[in-house]
Amino acid sequence: MGEIVKLHSENTRISGYLSMPGTPQGPGVIVLHAWWGLNEFFKRFCDRLSGKGFIVFAPDLYEGKVASTKEEAKDLMTQQDSKYVETSVAASSDYLVSHPAVKGRRVGVVGFSMGANWALWLSSKRPDLHAVVVFYGTGEEDFSKSRASFLGHFAEEDEFEPKEGVLKLEKLIRSAGKEVEFYYYPKLKHWFFEEDRPEFDDKAASLAWKRTVQFLDSRLK
Repeated sequence: MGEIVKLHSENTRISGYLSMPGTPQGPGVIVLHAWWGLNEFFKRFCDRLSGKGFIVFAPDLYEGKVASTKEEAKDLMTQQDSKYVETSVAASSDYLVSHPAVKGRRVGVVGFSMGANWALWLSSKRPDLHAVVVFYGTGEEDFSKSRASFLGHFAEEDEFEPKEGVLKLEKLIRSAGKEVEFYYYPKLKHWFFEEDRPEFDDKAASLAWKRTVQFLDSRLK
């Protein structure tokens, strides 16, 4: 359903996956991939969202590189140029906000793990974002200028994101006066939403998907 498109920002070439809905207009959603890279799972996720009426863009934060193992993914994340990623994420927001098909210029962001951290960063830099969804990823930002509502999906037995850190993030968002709702999925581990990972849980993933679509519908449409 989607296609690879190229953007230009601050003398940097940025590419990403754009998936358009069947309707002529709709709200925009940025999708920020996990440390695996922009693999087929994240492209399918974009297509699923566009099937719900959203205009979806996922920047390729690794410039075409994709990992299949945790070791490869860790190497890619360690080697990434943080300035390039920062530019790519910010340019993705600017691209969708100004896209002629984005109705009312309402845009949200969905981030997975590493991408969740960048989604939270973006919410502090782009106050025109209206919705932020994070899957098993946290961060510490100044949310005082954000106008977004926040939704989070977290695994109860996550070795990478212990509950203390998640609770700290939730408190930080609430203290900034923002709407936030975090869900915890019992007996599950990191990456439980990604069907190409052994940690995948179909029942929990279906519930998280339903909650995500309802949240994006209510905040963006």
